[in-house]
Amino acid sequence: MPAAIASQSHPAFEIVGGNAAGGLLILCDHAQASIPAEYADLGLSQAQLARHIAYDIGAETVARTLAAELHAPAVMSRFSRLLIDPNRGTDDPTLVMRIADGAIVPGNARIGQAEIDARIARFYEPYDVAIAHTLDAMQAAGAGTVRPNPAVVSMHSFTPSMKGIDRPWHITVIWDFDPRLNRMLLDALQRESDLVVGENEPYQGGYAGDTIDRHCLKRGLAHVLVEIRQDLIDNAPAAEAWGKRLAGILRPLLADPILYEQHHYGAHPVIA
Repeated sequence: MPAAIASQSHPAFEIVGGNAAGGLLILCDHAQASIPAEYADLGLSQAQLARHIAYDIGAETVARTLAAELHAPAVMSRFSRLLIDPNRGTDDPTLVMRIADGAIVPGNARIGQAEIDARIARFYEPYDVAIAHTLDAMQAAGAGTVRPNPAVVSMHSFTPSMKGIDRPWHITVIWDFDPRLNRMLLDALQRESDLVVGENEPYQGGYAGDTIDRHCLKRGLAHVLVEIRQDLIDNAPAAEAWGKRLAGILRPLLADPILYEQHHYGAHPVIA
């Protein structure tokens, strides 16, 4: 019986159980818009909390579907990115957003370092540690097998437009300088005739201290950060369909043994 990553629930994260030696971990940094009651929704309306500023719309359902289809474990956050953004370094000025896409966040407007540190301890660090421990367990389970190191797929979503400019891409890959899974998935997506595929759109990859840097580059793990346009996955059936489609595209790529080697690329560049 294959080794398994056990499901786990915590106020800051959820682990979806899966095959520990299967060679794949799914991440979702911005899965939910949840804010504990004592934060009084950071002074925002429910309409604001339903926007992309609070979480990556549809990404959680895509991640869960991917995990189920590929029998892979997943680690997902359970707090809003407005509290603190786990896909940032702790010294990043956007770690706690005072203004998010034009919306002033009253609960963050006068935040001091003591409160930032408290949120790091309560939300950011438990999620970060959950990823690290899951990767440790997967590398231990994979030792001596054909998949000694897991590849990582990080699921995100992006808005259909920003500041009045439409974004034409259906799906994009955000990456910096490890071409393995990034280039393989880009090439496979570009063979899908009905998709408009972006590369480093609408964001540039390669930020020091982000989730990929902390957990994939530091370990030399193959990885890919996938962004899907939110209007394509803003309901459960559509998000599940995208998860199944993406799983079908990824499945043959995951047979390539190069994904399970450790490739270290040196110091992480700082991109201005």
